[in-house]
Amino acid sequence: MSSKFPLLNERIYAPYKIAALVEVLAEQGISPEESLKGTGVDVAQIDDASVLTSVRQYAAVCKNAIMLSHDPATPFKTGSRLHLSAYGMYGYALMSCLSLRDYFRLGVKYHRLATPTLTIEWTEYPDKGVWTFPDAFVSSPSRELQEFLIEQQFTQHVTHLQDVAGRSCPPIKASFAYPAPAHADIYPEYLGCPCEFDQEQCELAYDSAILEQKPQLAHRHSAALLQETCDRLIGQAKTSFGASGEVYQVLMRKPGEFPSMEVVADALKMTSRTLRRRLEAEGTSFVAIADDVRCSLATEYLKTTKMSTDDIAMLLGFSDAANFRRALKRWTGKGPGELRH
Repeated sequence: MSSKFPLLNERIYAPYKIAALVEVLAEQGISPEESLKGTGVDVAQIDDASVLTSVRQYAAVCKNAIMLSHDPATPFKTGSRLHLSAYGMYGYALMSCLSLRDYFRLGVKYHRLATPTLTIEWTEYPDKGVWTFPDAFVSSPSRELQEFLIEQQFTQHVTHLQDVAGRSCPPIKASFAYPAPAHADIYPEYLGCPCEFDQEQCELAYDSAILEQKPQLAHRHSAALLQETCDRLIGQAKTSFGASGEVYQVLMRKPGEFPSMEVVADALKMTSRTLRRRLEAEGTSFVAIADDVRCSLATEYLKTTKMSTDDIAMLLGFSDAANFRRALKRWTGKGPGELRH
């Protein structure tokens, strides 16, 4: 499979990151056509929120930027323009949460909704909280591309926290797992904190004193509603990745039937052994996906239909309603009645 164009089921993100980068490059005299060359994205599409693009297409624009731009501040400028308001439901869920601690926690939980180019983790220590980027430099074939993505990602984090807090809220330290580049002096300018290179891993550290602070748009009702929507979107996002995405799609196609792993593997023209191996490589299993599909459908049926619990249990392939209730409790911590309200 050519890596230049994404698989159809990878195109799930609005092109806001691409638009921001193309805009920064245009200010340097680089035409949008040049910036988008070979990406499969058309100039007319980048301001259309209904157009869907992939992480791979964004990375292709970044590669073009590395070749065409002579300004080392390009990724920093792009990150500082990516405000949370451009991120749809994900952005609004983060802006309305009730504390900055929630913001960091939910940022990780819903990160898959935000055209993620890097994995992020959040760890709290007694005196500080730390964003870590564990797979930086693991997956990318190009060191230059990875540094570009990290510079953009770090600036974006600083911008987002500012959006949520309603004021400047710089990190206490930024660490980078690579030697200081020639333009190292512009890092603190955009990140607002001391920057250290040749470190063990890429990290952004914050003073834990800020974690109890309330975001400027904190709102209990909105937060609950938006987080519920994000949970549903995360479920849909899973249907768009690799082998696990293909299994989701097969299982969702006939919600009343739950085919075995062998039948699904057969539909995907591979052996069940190959399918198991591919799902393991993506950190999941057939049972986990089948449970997830059942849980999504159960929640949807209970909230949006008047079907009886017995009927829903039968539709989801349970032998009786008691087994269904037990499974629902395991998945959601709630019974059918609680989910109906």
